Amino acid sequence: MPKVIQLKEIRNDFSDNIRKLHDLCKIDIDEISNLIIEKIDSDVPLIKEMANYVVLSGGKRLRSLLTVACAKMSEYGFKKEEKRHIGLAVAIEFIHTATLLHDDVVDESDLRRGLASANVVWGNQASVLVGDFLFSRAFELMVDDGSLDVLQVLSRASSVIAEGEVQQLTTSNDTETGETAYLEVIRSKTAQLFSAACRIGALVADRPKVEEDALE
Repeated sequence: MPKVIQLKEIRNDFSDNIRKLHDLCKIDIDEISNLIIEKIDSDVPLIKEMANYVVLSGGKRLRSLLTVACAKMSEYGFKKEEKRHIGLAVAIEFIHTATLLHDDVVDESDLRRGLASANVVWGNQASVLVGDFLFSRAFELMVDDGSLDVLQVLSRASSVIAEGEVQQLTTSNDTETGETAYLEVIRSKTAQLFSAACRIGALVADRPKVEEDALE
């Protein structure tokens, strides 16, 4: 007989495992947080205010955590000079946050992580533009890293996410949408950046392609 597992039980296990992983990578996560604060700085007060509000609003940083964990698993990040995974984890975090800003405008959302969404507080135009700012910061970090392979993985992920957004828009409220189309939206909007975050961990460690593929 199959075992029925309560959703609450799954969530508790998941939270415990993430907490353990976070503890193992705490030094790196602290460095990521410091770099995030540095990179969202701007001479334009509204950009700085909104970016702080959205980026520092208490997200779990799961994607950047996976980049760090996969880098460590690939034997990278234990030496002082091995810092590529930090900058790229921040780039991934910025890509994710930019998509959230754009998402909330498209979906006309009122809340994000239990707080008023940025589009409610500052309006749609500001939300879209600050989302663009975060995308730009992400690509600056990728260029600073200097790897065309990294740039290819993350730029591809960004375009697939955008495709998923448009695909969701065209299938929204369509009761004829099938399971295949629904899962494709999820693959594009959500899974793609998780996959890229994991692959980056192997890329910075210069692991064989078969290991990159396995982590992805």
